[in-house]
Amino acid sequence: MILVLAAFLGALTWSLLEYCIHRWAGHDRRFRKNVFAKEHTAHHSQGDYFAPAWKKGLAFVAALALVAPPAMALAGFAAGLAYALGLAGFYLAYETLHRMEHVHAGIGPYGRWARRHHFHHHFVNPRANHGVTSPLWDHVFGTYEKPATIPVPEKLAMRWLRDPATGEVWPRLQGTYQLRGRRA
Repeated sequence: MILVLAAFLGALTWSLLEYCIHRWAGHDRRFRKNVFAKEHTAHHSQGDYFAPAWKKGLAFVAALALVAPPAMALAGFAAGLAYALGLAGFYLAYETLHRMEHVHAGIGPYGRWARRHHFHHHFVNPRANHGVTSPLWDHVFGTYEKPATIPVPEKLAMRWLRDPATGEVWPRLQGTYQLRGRRA
């Protein structure tokens, strides 16, 4: 039971880090001179840009190397390792979900919710909805906004959003998304 709790606390820690890194290192001008901000700016301006997999793998290894030793020293080998693996494992889940939100139409209620929550951040208000996997910290820090219809700029429209035959938003998605900047 202690190992499950330690892994859960590691995952919860990642969700807080996800929020903090995204909000402050990615969007706060006071902290924007960092490697993450450069990659994040490219991601927002290009839409389908993601940092190379090797950088994400390096971040995973660095997170484990930084977190595991102190966690094991504080909580013992097994619980500390469970905490570190929970944190690093949830980081991998975040990376997978984030990519899927951009390249896939969303599987199940959670996938569709996460995609709308995240695209509200991208296309409506970049000062809101910093949590990619959960709205928990957005609620805690007062940055949560419930998405309405999301206006997606024509130049950033994701492939899954449009019917290739017409170029329009798929009918099943029209109440949720609309294209902005359509030329007549």
